[in-house]
Amino acid sequence: MEELIHKEGTVLNPNLGDYYVPTSMDIPEIQSIIVEHPGRLGPYGAKVIGEPPIVLPAPAIVNAIDNAIGVRLTEIPATPGRVLSSMKND
Repeated sequence: MEELIHKEGTVLNPNLGDYYVPTSMDIPEIQSIIVEHPGRLGPYGAKVIGEPPIVLPAPAIVNAIDNAIGVRLTEIPATPGRVLSSMKND
């Protein structure tokens, strides 16, 4: 949902105030399933908890779009304009 927009070498949205901030209303309900399996690298079997939520949504969204309408996006964010443009080029 964030994108660095630039034109002729000038950044057009240079601060975070220009970004759309997603809320809980922008995502489907999530069901958590706890699987106890200790990690090899962390102390006492601990695993990372912070990065997975920020790494996986973009590929999941573009895969869902591809599954729904058969258009593969190669750039994010998946804006309506990019989806429409990809549909026209496909």
